[in-house]
Amino acid sequence: MPLKISYVLGSRFDPSFSERIHHLEHRNSLDELRLSGAELDRRRLLTTTERGEDLAIALPRHQRLFDGAVLLLEEARAIVVRTTGQRWLRLAPHSINDAIELGYHVGQLGWRIRFEGELLFVAVEGRTENYMVRLGQLLWSRRVRMSVVEDGVSGEPAC
Repeated sequence: MPLKISYVLGSRFDPSFSERIHHLEHRNSLDELRLSGAELDRRRLLTTTERGEDLAIALPRHQRLFDGAVLLLEEARAIVVRTTGQRWLRLAPHSINDAIELGYHVGQLGWRIRFEGELLFVAVEGRTENYMVRLGQLLWSRRVRMSVVEDGVSGEPAC
Protein backbone atom coordinates (compact mmCIF):
# COMPACT_ATOMS: atom_id res chain seq x y z
CA MET A 1 0.00 0.00 0.00
CA PRO A 2 1.53 3.35 -1.03
CA LEU A 3 2.33 6.12 1.42
CA LYS A 4 -0.22 8.91 0.93
CA ILE A 5 1.13 12.45 0.52
CA SER A 6 -1.58 15.11 0.67
CA TYR A 7 0.53 18.28 0.99
CA VAL A 8 4.07 19.66 0.71
CA LEU A 9 5.59 20.43 4.09
CA GLY A 10 7.94 23.10 2.73
CA SER A 11 11.37 23.49 1.14
CA ARG A 12 14.50 21.61 2.18
CA PHE A 13 16.28 24.99 2.05
CA ASP A 14 13.95 26.53 4.64
CA PRO A 15 15.91 26.96 7.90
CA SER A 16 13.22 25.08 9.83
CA PHE A 17 13.90 21.95 7.71
CA SER A 18 17.46 22.23 6.41
CA GLU A 19 19.35 21.20 9.57
CA ARG A 20 17.13 18.17 10.26
CA ILE A 21 17.36 17.03 6.65
CA HIS A 22 21.13 17.54 6.67
CA HIS A 23 21.45 15.23 9.70
CA LEU A 24 19.19 12.60 8.13
CA GLU A 25 21.28 12.77 4.95
CA HIS A 26 24.44 12.06 6.96
CA ARG A 27 22.72 9.06 8.59
CA ASN A 28 21.73 7.78 5.12
CA SER A 29 18.06 8.28 6.04
CA LEU A 30 17.11 10.70 3.26
CA ASP A 31 15.08 9.26 0.39
CA GLU A 32 14.61 11.19 -2.85
CA LEU A 33 11.78 11.30 -5.32
CA ARG A 34 13.22 12.02 -8.78
CA LEU A 35 10.75 13.81 -11.07
CA SER A 36 10.96 15.35 -14.52
CA GLY A 37 9.85 18.91 -15.19
CA ALA A 38 6.55 17.68 -16.62
CA GLU A 39 5.87 15.55 -13.55
CA LEU A 40 6.39 18.57 -11.28
CA ASP A 41 3.27 20.14 -12.80
CA ARG A 42 1.09 17.22 -11.74
CA ARG A 43 -0.92 17.33 -8.53
CA ARG A 44 -1.89 13.66 -8.54
CA LEU A 45 0.81 11.09 -9.07
CA LEU A 46 1.55 7.44 -8.28
CA THR A 47 5.32 7.04 -8.12
CA THR A 48 8.25 5.39 -6.37
CA THR A 49 11.18 6.95 -4.52
CA GLU A 50 14.84 6.10 -5.14
CA ARG A 51 14.71 3.59 -2.27
CA GLY A 52 11.55 1.89 -3.51
CA GLU A 53 8.87 3.55 -1.36
CA ASP A 54 5.58 3.73 -3.26
CA LEU A 55 3.87 7.13 -3.01
CA ALA A 56 0.35 8.26 -3.83
CA ILE A 57 0.54 12.05 -4.14
CA ALA A 58 -2.67 14.12 -4.18
CA LEU A 59 -1.95 17.80 -3.57
CA PRO A 60 -4.50 20.59 -3.10
CA ARG A 61 -4.89 23.09 -5.96
CA HIS A 62 -2.85 25.79 -4.24
CA GLN A 63 0.26 23.57 -3.89
CA ARG A 64 2.69 22.16 -6.42
CA LEU A 65 5.79 20.03 -6.40
CA PHE A 66 9.21 21.67 -6.84
CA ASP A 67 12.88 20.80 -6.56
CA GLY A 68 13.59 20.51 -2.83
CA ALA A 69 9.96 19.99 -1.75
CA VAL A 70 9.79 18.11 1.56
CA LEU A 71 7.09 15.43 1.35
CA LEU A 72 7.85 13.58 4.58
CA LEU A 73 9.93 14.51 7.62
CA GLU A 74 10.02 12.12 10.55
CA GLU A 75 12.54 11.51 13.31
CA ALA A 76 14.20 8.65 11.40
CA ARG A 77 13.64 9.54 7.73
CA ALA A 78 12.67 12.15 5.16
CA ILE A 79 11.48 12.19 1.54
CA VAL A 80 12.48 15.13 -0.66
CA VAL A 81 11.71 15.89 -4.33
CA ARG A 82 14.65 16.25 -6.73
CA THR A 83 14.23 17.17 -10.36
CA THR A 84 15.91 15.32 -13.17
CA GLY A 85 17.62 17.22 -15.97
CA GLN A 86 15.15 19.48 -17.76
CA ARG A 87 16.04 20.72 -21.23
CA TRP A 88 14.86 24.18 -22.29
CA LEU A 89 14.78 26.08 -25.54
CA ARG A 90 16.21 29.54 -24.95
CA LEU A 91 14.46 31.87 -27.37
CA ALA A 92 15.78 35.39 -28.00
CA PRO A 93 13.55 37.54 -30.23
CA HIS A 94 15.28 40.10 -32.46
CA SER A 95 12.74 42.91 -31.93
CA ILE A 96 9.66 43.77 -29.88
CA ASN A 97 7.44 42.77 -32.82
CA ASP A 98 9.16 39.39 -32.99
CA ALA A 99 8.74 38.99 -29.22
CA ILE A 100 5.00 39.65 -29.47
CA GLU A 101 4.57 37.17 -32.31
CA LEU A 102 6.69 34.58 -30.48
CA GLY A 103 4.69 35.01 -27.27
CA TYR A 104 1.39 34.70 -29.11
CA HIS A 105 2.57 31.61 -30.99
CA VAL A 106 3.95 29.85 -27.90
CA GLY A 107 0.81 30.73 -25.93
CA GLN A 108 -1.40 29.18 -28.60
CA LEU A 109 0.66 25.98 -28.43
CA GLY A 110 0.25 25.74 -24.65
CA TRP A 111 3.91 25.02 -23.96
CA ARG A 112 5.34 25.23 -20.44
CA ILE A 113 7.49 28.38 -20.27
CA ARG A 114 9.49 30.68 -18.02
CA PHE A 115 10.97 34.15 -18.54
CA GLU A 116 14.41 35.53 -17.77
CA GLY A 117 14.67 39.18 -18.75
CA GLU A 118 14.05 39.45 -22.50
CA LEU A 119 14.47 35.70 -23.03
CA LEU A 120 11.70 33.12 -23.24
CA PHE A 121 12.45 29.55 -22.14
CA VAL A 122 10.29 26.65 -23.33
CA ALA A 123 10.47 23.27 -21.54
CA VAL A 124 11.42 20.52 -24.00
CA GLU A 125 9.28 17.44 -23.59
CA GLY A 126 10.25 15.30 -26.54
CA ARG A 127 12.39 15.95 -29.57
CA THR A 128 13.85 19.44 -30.07
CA GLU A 129 13.18 19.15 -33.80
CA ASN A 130 9.43 19.07 -33.15
CA TYR A 131 9.64 22.47 -31.48
CA MET A 132 11.78 23.86 -34.30
CA VAL A 133 9.18 22.81 -36.86
CA ARG A 134 6.40 24.50 -34.86
CA LEU A 135 8.42 27.73 -34.57
CA GLY A 136 9.20 27.49 -38.28
CA GLN A 137 9.51 30.87 -39.97
CA LEU A 138 10.45 32.69 -36.76
CA LEU A 139 13.63 30.61 -36.58
CA TRP A 140 14.44 30.28 -40.28
CA SER A 141 14.12 34.01 -40.89
CA ARG A 142 16.37 34.60 -37.85
CA ARG A 143 13.73 36.76 -36.17
CA VAL A 144 14.21 34.53 -33.12
CA ARG A 145 17.51 32.92 -32.09
CA MET A 146 17.30 29.56 -30.36
CA SER A 147 19.69 27.49 -28.27
CA VAL A 148 19.17 24.46 -26.06
CA VAL A 149 20.06 24.60 -22.35
CA GLU A 150 19.77 22.03 -19.61
CA ASP A 151 18.85 23.18 -16.13
CA GLY A 152 20.40 26.59 -16.77
CA VAL A 153 23.59 25.31 -18.42
CA SER A 154 24.07 26.65 -21.92
CA GLY A 155 24.21 24.24 -24.82
CA GLU A 156 25.29 24.71 -28.41
CA PRO A 157 23.03 26.97 -30.45
CA ALA A 158 20.55 24.94 -32.48
CA CYS A 159 19.75 27.75 -34.91
